[in-house]
Amino acid sequence: MVGPRGSGKKYETPPKPWQQNRMQDEENLIEEFGLKNKKELWIEESKLREYRREARKLQAALGKETEQSEIAKKEKQQFLDKLKKFGLINQDQTLGDVLGLNTRAILDRRLQTQVYKKGYAKTIKQARQFIVHGHIAIDQEKVTTPSYKLKKQEENKIHYSQTSPLNEEPHPESPERATKEEK
Repeated sequence: MVGPRGSGKKYETPPKPWQQNRMQDEENLIEEFGLKNKKELWIEESKLREYRREARKLQAALGKETEQSEIAKKEKQQFLDKLKKFGLINQDQTLGDVLGLNTRAILDRRLQTQVYKKGYAKTIKQARQFIVHGHIAIDQEKVTTPSYKLKKQEENKIHYSQTSPLNEEPHPESPERATKEEK
C-alpha cells in the first residue's frame, strides 16, 4: 500500500543483486555520468524498461487487425513524439528503434551531462554541483535537479543563472577562464 507521502518507488532493483559483470557496468556508468548512487542509475534503467514495454505493447497492438489498431496508431504517434521531444530518437525512427535504446542514451539527456558536454563545468561532478547550487538556468529559470530530462528545444537555452557569480568573467571556477589561463 502506498502512503500519503508519495506514489512509492520509481525504480526496480536488479533481480540478482550480486552479479559481478552487472555491478562493474553500473560502477562504470556511475563514474562516467557522475551519478550520486546506484539508485539514480536504477531509476533511469526503469524508465528505459518502461519505454521498451510500451513499444512492445504498441507493436503487438498494431500487428492485430481490429478496431483497436486505429487507437494504437494514435498512441504510437504520441509515444514516438514524446521520445522525439526528449531527443531519445530521431524523426525517422520507429518503435523498433525504441527497443534498441540503451541506458547511455537516457543518461545522456540529463541536465548534468549536457552542462558538462557544453563546457559549463570542468568535470561531470562539478556540473552536478553547479546545478544543485543553483548556478545553472534553462531559459532564465534556475534548475536545481541534475536528473532533469532536457527536451530537444531546451538544449541551446542552458546557461549560467543571472544571479550566479559564475556568470561574471573573473570567477576562478568558470571553465572559460580556466581555458584562457591554460593557453
